[in-house]
Amino acid sequence: MLSQPRPSSSSSRGAASAPRSGRSEVPAQPRAGAGGSGGLGTGSAPPTKGLAGCCLPPGPSCGSSSSSSVPPTSSGSGVGSPLVMDPNSICRKTKRLAGKQAELCQLEPEIVQEVAKGTKLGVRECQYQFRFRRWNCTSHSKYFGKILQQDIRETAFVYAITAAGVSHAITQACSMGELLQCGCELTRSRAPPSPTAGPGTEGTAWEWGGCGDDVQFGYEKSQQFMDAKSKKGKNDIRALIDLHNNEAGRLAVRSYMRTECKCHGLSGSCTLRTCWRKMPHFREVGDRLLERFNGAFKVMGGNDGKTLIPVGENIKPPDKQDLIYSADSPDFCSANRKTGSLGTRGRVCNSTAMDTSGCDLLCCGRGHRDETVVLEENCLCRFHWCCVVQCRKCSVRQELSLCV
Repeated sequence: MLSQPRPSSSSSRGAASAPRSGRSEVPAQPRAGAGGSGGLGTGSAPPTKGLAGCCLPPGPSCGSSSSSSVPPTSSGSGVGSPLVMDPNSICRKTKRLAGKQAELCQLEPEIVQEVAKGTKLGVRECQYQFRFRRWNCTSHSKYFGKILQQDIRETAFVYAITAAGVSHAITQACSMGELLQCGCELTRSRAPPSPTAGPGTEGTAWEWGGCGDDVQFGYEKSQQFMDAKSKKGKNDIRALIDLHNNEAGRLAVRSYMRTECKCHGLSGSCTLRTCWRKMPHFREVGDRLLERFNGAFKVMGGNDGKTLIPVGENIKPPDKQDLIYSADSPDFCSANRKTGSLGTRGRVCNSTAMDTSGCDLLCCGRGHRDETVVLEENCLCRFHWCCVVQCRKCSVRQELSLCV
């Protein structure tokens, strides 16, 4: 319910309203076991500093907050690990790098910047996709690192989504003209686009134009960085699994390019179509990889040490876009530093839902309690010429269900 607005007002530039802040009538802040969750299990944590002292979550300064944060840089992680998201820390390891990796750090540092952006993009998407699950892609670095040390389904998703994020970010930077090494996709030798459904398009002349996304460039750079650590131990089963999941993530971008066209002609006619290829939106990539996560294959190493065999009878071998793992996941119900589980105590759940966000599943059968919180948000906002938005503060009561 909405209370009477308070006389005080606030002004801001740009947006019509600012993010709301909360003060609890009954303290409802999740404990450490909440995994930094809030609002139906969404991951959120204050910005943390990496090795270079920079703010890793997006924001103008280290004091700013972020709706979804990413794990800070870990000094114990190597190149190709999702924990390495600070470009300075990546290139600080150039003495241990070899070949094209060292060349990129020395000659193309802007590519490394996009690698870092792509990894953050992947982890944010992981937090979104797992916001209603017991493990919500927590941003706590120690616990996140423990997850990466295992060979479970959650690890498979993290590797896939971060490899996809790096590929997506680099490709997008090419299309935006932010990198000198690449640009729009070359289309001279490509077959014509398929006819567009709709009236007036039959017999329409076409040509490739616009600025298509050069996804192959992003694919190759993602492969070069994200696969580096695993390629050193190709005969290791864990390395084979990581390489497979990295490839599955990149293919979730490259294999689902779409063709966009624009009609040209007088009076709205379509006498000529200009077409180009675009990447899928990254939310689509995350949705697709979550489906692969739900149907992931458990595998074991073959006798030659170079192949992976699905566990179970009459199970078809996984294809290149499937996610694979070799160990069963913990239940993530209780806090456990060894497994990287923060538990679900204090997590917000949905008391009426029957899916993973429901209190029965999310609280692991322990039950839940209801609490009333008072949230303060901007309301009755008015725009004043020029460029100032003034709002009043309103209080809203909200009923929350929290896992016990």
